[in-house]
Amino acid sequence: MAWLETQRQNLILWAPVGLALGIGLYFSLPFEPPTWVAGLAGLASVVLLWLAWRSSSWFRLLILAVFFLNLGYLASVYRSVSVSAPILTFRYYGPVEGRIINIDRSASNALRVTLDQVVLDRVRKSPKKVRVSLFGFLPDELTLGARVAIVANLSPPGGPVEPGAFDFRRHAWFDQLGAVGYSNNPLILMRPYAEQGRGLWLATIRRNLAEHVAQSVGGQRGAFAAAIVAGDRSRIDQDALQTLRDSNLAHLLAISGLHMGLLTGFVFLIVRHALALVPRIALRMPVKKIGAVAALLAGLGYLFLSGGNVATQRAFIMAAVVLFAVILDRPAFSLRAVALAALLVLLMRPESLTEAGFQMSFSATTALVAVFDLLRTARWWKWLRSFMPRRLFSAFTLLMTSAVAGAATAPVAAIHFNQVSNFGLLANLLSVPVMGLIIMPAAVVALFLSPFGLGYYAFLIMGLGIGWVLEVAAFTSGFENAITTIPNGHWVVLPIIGISGCLLILLRGRSRFVGVATFFVAMVIWVRGERPEVLVNNNGALIGVLSEQGRILNKETAYRFSASIWLENDGDRASQSEAFFRPGISINSRVSTADLSNGWRLILNQNKEVSSCDGATILIAPKIEEKPNGDCSFIGKQDIAALNGFSITFREGTPVITSAMPDTELRPWTNGGAPYQ
Repeated sequence: MAWLETQRQNLILWAPVGLALGIGLYFSLPFEPPTWVAGLAGLASVVLLWLAWRSSSWFRLLILAVFFLNLGYLASVYRSVSVSAPILTFRYYGPVEGRIINIDRSASNALRVTLDQVVLDRVRKSPKKVRVSLFGFLPDELTLGARVAIVANLSPPGGPVEPGAFDFRRHAWFDQLGAVGYSNNPLILMRPYAEQGRGLWLATIRRNLAEHVAQSVGGQRGAFAAAIVAGDRSRIDQDALQTLRDSNLAHLLAISGLHMGLLTGFVFLIVRHALALVPRIALRMPVKKIGAVAALLAGLGYLFLSGGNVATQRAFIMAAVVLFAVILDRPAFSLRAVALAALLVLLMRPESLTEAGFQMSFSATTALVAVFDLLRTARWWKWLRSFMPRRLFSAFTLLMTSAVAGAATAPVAAIHFNQVSNFGLLANLLSVPVMGLIIMPAAVVALFLSPFGLGYYAFLIMGLGIGWVLEVAAFTSGFENAITTIPNGHWVVLPIIGISGCLLILLRGRSRFVGVATFFVAMVIWVRGERPEVLVNNNGALIGVLSEQGRILNKETAYRFSASIWLENDGDRASQSEAFFRPGISINSRVSTADLSNGWRLILNQNKEVSSCDGATILIAPKIEEKPNGDCSFIGKQDIAALNGFSITFREGTPVITSAMPDTELRPWTNGGAPYQ
């Protein structure tokens, strides 16, 4: 009890942690709980609140912990039910009709459209949304709201390409995306403009704004400007995007807390100082609160103009919490404000807990607030602030900010993206001040002046600032060993890192060193993790064998998506073609053979007949149902269909086969939405 008494001040900060644990519990379940379980949980929440109200203080804490855990579970169930929409359950080739609601580009730089109001031939329940990459003839102009028709190949959203990998099906479920595919056929415009005003007027304004900004700035600078103003990244060249990723500057493209903070902060300062210049207003009105209201309205406008994706919603909620704190004369930057923002985001979008954007933004924000809260009372910091010249101290503070944010997000980024930018701190120190002092202010001024035809010089200044950022990205990513690649770790590593951060920041006194020990445990698990020796894709045609030189592939160009994910998760920057030409797999007609490091032999035979297989051999035969003569380990047609992609590891010399698809076939995103249809 004495120890809990020392933690009393920070106990409320554990509320979003409990909520997150409840959400994590829901997503980790191997089955979809019956609806009556959610009803029982809701009733339990009411009872828990009543008990908490009537209980003693420490028993109340235990009850509230269970309550927030329960609330996270309930929020996840409600969200999953509320987005329920049909999912295509088979491969479809035929006519597709729908309305364009989004236009972007795929990873291969192909133009891609997302359609709603979908009609598929002879399909009883068409998906609510489908996404099609276009490789055929296209009209001169595509507009949002246009009703189009095309003959396309569609399939259900794909699952993980290896055990423990990203499950696109769950992401697509919460986006209500029921099918994805491609088309090599012409796209036919049926009604080009008829439905622009039906729910798409804001999206049309956004696209027109992106076009105006991109043309006003020009080139790749204009593409960058369109991304940060309107959230349209479809114009950015893939090479430029890769350069930004390698320099750890790709976060500048995503409209997140940085952009929202810079915009609202700039508006707040301009309005506050402008009103303060008028003595009559400054003496009679709360100019600080008026500035906060103006910044809040500006942030709300930015939320709508930028598309209102999850990252932008999260950024606006965080900014709104800070601004409301100013309006209510409360501390704007505190861990309680961050906790409140996290609670609101997780209640609105529980699925964001699993996304890199949520994890990185809140880890950076929490770490910054906690560190500068400690520095505020530190004697050496007060001394430094008193004796160091103001400009030099500002530069030092910027360095501290970038270092703290970089350290807080580095483990999360390494897990999600399998790389660390060795010069990312330098790139951010050279770019983020330009973003805050030049690019975002120029963007605000340009948007304000553009309706009057006076935005030219503001766009010019904005373009110069963006040019500097792109030059910094090219400079820092061009260094030798600019990137350190990191293999994937066990799935438990990320949750343990998150818990360690909470323990380190939220506990008081020496207890916080438990967080350091927990982080060390996560690092040990990560380092000791091993990548699968053999990976096989969902139809058994692509194999990847791990060797001393890296993973060897049996296909030079086919199945590029699976191959690229395997290599990325290995921490291998080689291309698929480079991995194909590594020695280790012999290919003879339709048979690929590899000798594994432990004495086993792997054979992929894509013929319709196999005579026999003997000894320490793993035979993968996608076109054969019955095991041939011999005592080898056989993986046939039915096995491959059931596994839907798998890995092969060895335990005490015996092959262990693990399916890429988690054993969660009763979840809505893995079962065509069946539980909610």
